[in-house]
Amino acid sequence: MAPPNHFCLFSAIFLFLFLLSFPPTSAILPKVNIHLPNAKNPLPVTPSKLVKRVCKGDSIDRNFCLQVLTTPEAVAVKDSTQLGTLIMKLGAANGKATLDAYNEMIKKPGPPQTLKALNSCVEAYKYAIQSFKIVSTELVDDPMTANYDVSILAPEITNCDKALTDAKVEAPRLYDGNRFIKYYIAMGSQITSFLEDQKCVWR
Repeated sequence: MAPPNHFCLFSAIFLFLFLLSFPPTSAILPKVNIHLPNAKNPLPVTPSKLVKRVCKGDSIDRNFCLQVLTTPEAVAVKDSTQLGTLIMKLGAANGKATLDAYNEMIKKPGPPQTLKALNSCVEAYKYAIQSFKIVSTELVDDPMTANYDVSILAPEITNCDKALTDAKVEAPRLYDGNRFIKYYIAMGSQITSFLEDQKCVWR
């Protein structure tokens, strides 16, 4: 087994490479019905210091992050583990709503390449939803694995985006859903990175 410092170094390198994969995002959120915050509404409560720290991440859409993490439920969390659990819960719920949208789209008549693209996205979302749930169980004992498991979801959604584009699928709601789940993935990567850093300090 590698020394603890090697785990910390690996985690830091992995997070750096992961952050580079996210382009800058707009703070303006489109109006779609998939568990999305309203960017024009004021924050319902004052965000906690931990939430502010998470939302400052380079790969994070700050407006989105603050909107979804300034609910009474989010402010009530006591530590990074509880916040991580909440982020995974929100990510899974958002993923389920988008998955339902894909399943609705599949029922409509369309060319074979469209059906193939939609089905590939359905599989990506099933995997993402299950992974969010699994990561919630890894936060305390194995945050490094949790960070890896949530971070590798981003390429799955990127592949889904590409499949939709290549098949010329015109469905803004699906593209928006993909964008928002990437935000949750970035937030999950950020909070699991915090937990891994804390564990490195404790060793």
